Order: sequence, then structure tokens, then C-alpha cells
Amino acid sequence: MKKVRTVTPVDKSDPFPPRTVVVGVSLNDRAKAYPFPRLREQSPVVDTLGGVPIVLVVGEDGKSIRVFDRTLDGRRLELLAKAGARPLRLIDAETGSEWDFSGRAVSGPLAGRQLTKLKALKEYWFDWKIYQPATAVY
Repeated sequence: MKKVRTVTPVDKSDPFPPRTVVVGVSLNDRAKAYPFPRLREQSPVVDTLGGVPIVLVVGEDGKSIRVFDRTLDGRRLELLAKAGARPLRLIDAETGSEWDFSGRAVSGPLAGRQLTKLKALKEYWFDWKIYQPATAVY
């Protein structure tokens, strides 16, 4: 496979190679890049960005990504993967409700409730850092 050069200079202090795929999230004037290979290993990833509690979830296909605000009715939810669940399910530690990949509670006390979906960009690191030079890195 032939290596294709990037159009931006490579900085030796960069945390990732230029063509690392990252999921970029920007909230309240803060930006963060999440390396997609790491997200695949750790999904879901619970974090806070710009004061907003978020969760990043990789789909069962290993390619899709969803990012949600994990606040519901003023309560921060801690979301964990339900071991062995097919289809993918998350469980919140507060109520034991189960959540699907679309961010909807499918069972438990919060059944029928919906988490707010947040915008995320899946792109190469070199491209993300051009538009978000002050980005933090997960």
C-alpha cells in the first residue's frame, strides 16, 4: 500500500500520526479529539467536555459512533456497557435502565426517555487539528 502524504506539516509533538481517525467533539468553546481505535476498545467512554457530561458509544458494527449528553432531568447518568448484550445495550448506574444505540431507554424506570444526541465528526487527526488547534486529546 502506497503512503499518501498529508497536506499539513507533521509535528513531532503530535499525540497521533496524521491519519489516525479521531472523533472530534466541540462544546461550549472546548474541543476534544478521541482516537477511534481507543474508543473501539473502551466503548462506552464517559467524559465531561465544556462542562457537559457526555458519553461516546461505538456501534456493534465497529464503525458507527454516537455521542450523547448524559444528563437527564438534571441528573448525570453513569452509563456502562451491558456485558454480552446483543444488540448493544448500556445500563445507567443510577436506575438500572437499559439504553440502546440511539440513546433511548428501552427498559427500566426511564423507559421511553431519550438522551440528547450531540454533534461529532469522525475524521483524520491532521484535519481535526487544523480546525480545532486548541483541541484537548482523550
